[in-house]
Amino acid sequence: MRRGRYYLGRVIKLGELNHQKLLDAIREPKVVNFGQFQWTFTDTVDESESSERFIFSRLSKYSKEGHVTVVDTSTKSQKDSVAENLLIASAPFVYLPEFSGIAYLHVWNGIEEAVFRRRFSALVEETYDNFFVTCEIDPISDYQAFVTKLKALDSFSEIRAKVHPPNPLFGDLWKDLNEYIKSRNASEIQVAEISDAKDGLTTKLVELIKAIIEERIGEISKPASLTDAALLMAADGYGSGKVIGISRSETVIIRTSDTQKSFLYDKEPEVGELAAEAKKKFKAISNERDMQH
Repeated sequence: MRRGRYYLGRVIKLGELNHQKLLDAIREPKVVNFGQFQWTFTDTVDESESSERFIFSRLSKYSKEGHVTVVDTSTKSQKDSVAENLLIASAPFVYLPEFSGIAYLHVWNGIEEAVFRRRFSALVEETYDNFFVTCEIDPISDYQAFVTKLKALDSFSEIRAKVHPPNPLFGDLWKDLNEYIKSRNASEIQVAEISDAKDGLTTKLVELIKAIIEERIGEISKPASLTDAALLMAADGYGSGKVIGISRSETVIIRTSDTQKSFLYDKEPEVGELAAEAKKKFKAISNERDMQH
């Protein structure tokens, strides 16, 4: 079987959007027009009430009227034929409520990773007529790749993060920030630090991420600072963040979305097996980052 790359993210539900409404939007979606194509969810398999707890579907892109080449057997020749609702591309995905997690296929020249996130969110929001609902897919960073990029910086001149309240999991290193967000009843918090000093900002991001990778979170005695915690929270899939720094006299921008977690799997997957593989990946992320309910 041909394999493709599946990306991992968190589905962020804001406003009136909740777990049940998200599942309903996948089960009974609207059709949304973008340019010359229509988009909707198809081939849905709902196991959200079973012991496996997942929902599988496909983000499908199609044309109301397409042209295909067929063989005219009477004249033994090819000819152009009109086909209604011609499928252009389809990206399978599986959503795991336990992790607010989604694994979705990147379809080259059809439904690229960033396009999937935008269209998925738009479909969910349009299903509720954009009335007090907001849906986002935030990428989960690969810490090993992320810290490799950070270590290449000579100094950090700017750190920014936008984060949302997690549901249902939270990370140990940013639990204080999580509590703060809850106490403020906030749906989003943005933090930013900028330094024009030669040595740049004082941050423990590299040390914290190395501790996570090396399973030494328990050795960290002091909680992460506000901005470091927000960036870690964004890297765990609950927002977006970026670091601007200097490397060899050049300005470098590193975004949490630049190093998104992913895995290779069949492009035409068996539904249950894809869900099991995605669950294994999300459990590994939770264990690595000491994430708790």
